[in-house]
Amino acid sequence: MKKPNTNSLKALKYIIIFSICLTSFSCKVNYSFTGITETPETFQVNFFQNNADLIEPGLDQLFTNALQDLIVNQTSANLVNTGGEVIYEGEIVEYRISPMTATAQNTAAQNRLTISVNVRYINTKDEEKDFEKRFSFFYDYGANDQLTGSIKDAAFEEILERLTQDILNASLADW
Repeated sequence: MKKPNTNSLKALKYIIIFSICLTSFSCKVNYSFTGITETPETFQVNFFQNNADLIEPGLDQLFTNALQDLIVNQTSANLVNTGGEVIYEGEIVEYRISPMTATAQNTAAQNRLTISVNVRYINTKDEEKDFEKRFSFFYDYGANDQLTGSIKDAAFEEILERLTQDILNASLADW
């Protein structure tokens, strides 16, 4: 029978000790694929009133729910109605459809839906992190298409996903 190499045994011993140390001691650094470095215990999203010049019925509720859902899904914070550690409030300030590119006949080849929200973020534990900021995003669609049905659904999904992610990144991620 062949005698084991003492260098191999030493190396194995160090690997085992290192593994035990890694699993035994926890580190206080938060690693996240979303970039969120600090998660509050609770958060509150107040209703975002639609104050845009052009009112799209139901957009205010869609946006409020989308922001709540994103924070619930990407953090361990609990949604509360009052007394949140962090509070999101604001209003929808722009809902605009505008022509983007022109054809040779000077007609629109593409339209753009733009939605903007004004957000006030309040961190009750650290007021230096508070901010008020405008977030905006758009969706382009064909000029011959109507902003209804599946086109409207796709536009809202893309815009709300981007707006809410930008808000979350600005408030809780250390980018």
